Amino acid sequence: MPPVSSTLRIPLAARALGDALFPHVAVGDAHAARMLAALGDDGSLWLRDRASVYGILVRTRCFRELAVRFLADRTDGHVVNLGCGLCDYFQWLDNGRARMTDADLPEVLAVRRQLLPGGGARQHVRELDLRQPGWWDALGLPSARGEAPVFLICEGVLMYLQPPVVRQVLRTSGERAPAGSTLAFDALSWLAAGHARQHPSVRHTDAQFLWGPRRLEELTAPSPRLALEAAHPVMEGYGWPYALSEGMFRAFFGVPFYALYELRIRPGI
Repeated sequence: MPPVSSTLRIPLAARALGDALFPHVAVGDAHAARMLAALGDDGSLWLRDRASVYGILVRTRCFRELAVRFLADRTDGHVVNLGCGLCDYFQWLDNGRARMTDADLPEVLAVRRQLLPGGGARQHVRELDLRQPGWWDALGLPSARGEAPVFLICEGVLMYLQPPVVRQVLRTSGERAPAGSTLAFDALSWLAAGHARQHPSVRHTDAQFLWGPRRLEELTAPSPRLALEAAHPVMEGYGWPYALSEGMFRAFFGVPFYALYELRIRPGI
């Protein structure tokens, strides 16, 4: 696997084995343990980094809860996972009417197709390269702002992209998504960029952190239609040292060290 794709094992191991470590934030992934075993990985390397296991479970639950809330208002809504990796959110979101598009790089999808069965008529798999400006149309997403809103998940992806690419993804989402749509993504702060070697899990891959917000305003600057709905904490529940340090970091630098961001697309602009 290429460098960024090699990080797929980290969240897979967390979802496969992390429920036993942190039952209060368990996700109940029906496929992860089988897929991890199929890759010949016992998960022991990744479980040494308990903080990351906890964080992945929390962010998975947060993405899931936000998508469930979106579908509560639109039972036939469209959820799109931009950089799906080996995660199947449709196992939790399928209400009998919702639609799901799972998208990622061709080499990632080749592995995914070997490990995950097809999801049926309402779940589609599409090739995606967010570095290419035409990704929105390539996925067949709404071509007009007046169409039904979509819910976009971008989990564990933007931090590995160059800043101009991230701005392009935000701008495209803001300009093309119908009003009422949501873009949810997680991000480390700008201070993490270039320091993947200090991360207990990512250091075992060849991936590098390339982007993180320096100011919250950066998240909405690419388009006037983007509005920051919330910055959801991820690690505060891991223990008081994390809660204290995260609070101090945000107070000093103005952004969380790590958070899940929820952007809404505003109408009338």
